[in-house]
Amino acid sequence: MTSPGTGLPMVVPATDLPARVRIHEVGARDGLQNEKTAVPTAVKAEFVHRLADAGLTTIEATSFVHPKWVPQLADAEDLFPQLADLRDVCLPVLVPNQRGLDRALGLGARRVAVFASATESFAKANLNRSLEESLAVFDPVVRRAKDADVHVRGYVSMCFGDPWEGAVPLHQVVRVCKALRDMGCDELSLGDTIGVATPGHVLELLSLLNEEGVPTNVIGVHFHDTYGQALANTYAALEHGVTTIDASAGGLGGCPYAKSATGNLATEDLVWMLQGLGIETGVDLGRLTATSVWMAEQLGRPSPSRTVRALSHQE
Repeated sequence: MTSPGTGLPMVVPATDLPARVRIHEVGARDGLQNEKTAVPTAVKAEFVHRLADAGLTTIEATSFVHPKWVPQLADAEDLFPQLADLRDVCLPVLVPNQRGLDRALGLGARRVAVFASATESFAKANLNRSLEESLAVFDPVVRRAKDADVHVRGYVSMCFGDPWEGAVPLHQVVRVCKALRDMGCDELSLGDTIGVATPGHVLELLSLLNEEGVPTNVIGVHFHDTYGQALANTYAALEHGVTTIDASAGGLGGCPYAKSATGNLATEDLVWMLQGLGIETGVDLGRLTATSVWMAEQLGRPSPSRTVRALSHQE
């Protein structure tokens, strides 16, 4: 990888920001599930190992959704055992229902995630259920996972806007978040699924969640860069005290419901900003960039990450 120059990015800490951030890497799951063709299992396993070698300690590995719905991740049973040597890395997996949880627990998964919606339209489009029906399905899944002493993350999609409904009332997002917390979710990830959030909107939602009893230390944020706002929104979340940021190596992934969506916040872009702010991540940016360049070669196209392109001169 090409160095940008000695001492760059220059570290200029900002006041009142967290000293350390945990990056929740989603490239291997959220990123690869959006590929038109399935990536070979061996390549996926190598991808996760390279991400771990770059210093990422939370890597969402795969999804135990029925292969009919997500054929790109149909190899979950084959992939997960190949990651057993990563004992110091948290490897959450997505589970949509009791059957998915059974499959994950049978392979020894200790962290799972459920995927809820803040809107009726997306719940029906993505989960084929009403919002209330989807929460009813998740309730026994979360409770059983907690009975098995498994950490549960609750994704909440469409928190900042919906392609069918437009603006999403803040109280509606809070209601879904509180329902997931009441079920037993240890952590919530607020998803800007179509990338329409702006910093003031982010701060307002985080403040309302706090007012309604959801503490900042259980909240993560998941931004898409459709309108170029992902880093600005992340900075706003940092100002509020959020210390868990979702990101995808190389900017892999996107939302099929937003035609202009450019994918998840790239992990490299996030790390570059955090390094400049003096915020610890434990991530080696050079190794991470090399990993994304390697994965881009496997996929046959350049990475959309600006930092990857700058450090590797991808065209």
